[in-house]
Amino acid sequence: MSNQERLMKVLLGPHISEKAHQVADQCNQVVFKVAPDATKPEIKKAVELLLKVDVESVQVTNVNGKTKRSRFAMGKRKNWRKAYVRIKAGQDINFMGAE
Repeated sequence: MSNQERLMKVLLGPHISEKAHQVADQCNQVVFKVAPDATKPEIKKAVELLLKVDVESVQVTNVNGKTKRSRFAMGKRKNWRKAYVRIKAGQDINFMGAE
């Protein structure tokens, strides 16, 4: 797999939540769901390549899947990884579409 193909598979999508909106307003950061084996430099390159913005820094956290109980058995959701990407001042990423 080439480096370009790898960068296309690093970002899985934006993570939209109340905390993500707060972080976007206060700290100029955007939150993404990323591949479990993604590194900070890969995430930075992927965001710059796909979204055409300049990235200042990347912070990554692993989120443990919740344990869920049904009537029949215990289950567990998948673990996943999210990245907080700080973009340079004056730049913006709009996920809602061009309007």
